[in-house]
Amino acid sequence: MWRWWYDDIAMTDVAFLALGSNLGNRMRHVRQALTLIGETPGVELLACSEIEETSPVGETDQPPFLNCMVAVRTPLTPRELLGVCQAVEQAGGRVRTRKWGPRTIDVDIVEMGNLRVDDDDLVIPHPEAGNRDFWIRELAEVKATLKRAQL
Repeated sequence: MWRWWYDDIAMTDVAFLALGSNLGNRMRHVRQALTLIGETPGVELLACSEIEETSPVGETDQPPFLNCMVAVRTPLTPRELLGVCQAVEQAGGRVRTRKWGPRTIDVDIVEMGNLRVDDDDLVIPHPEAGNRDFWIRELAEVKATLKRAQL
């Protein structure tokens, strides 16, 4: 098995999730999502980036977002992890009305080890991963945190 830059966590066991909220009490929504992710059987929360405010992407006529990136260790399949993400969104009151529209909470799979998925409803790595400066920054922060924790 191909291994990452630290010895005891295999790349295929680690997924990176992006969280964002721009409706209601944004901080409460993000924190609730973090709690729900951490309490999910089969999902271990390893690290979280700083929570930062960002401008909306795509549809820009909406409130700013609070965003963060988390690393989780999980044996779940991509489809199972997508189910976890959608359950967290549903618990947070997410209503899907339009692409890139406002939302109470959004949880996206950005990377999942070295896996590649290209389905209609699930693409990993996330197709926007390289286009969002805040994701690039947050992903680097979380990876650096994991690397430091292993030294």
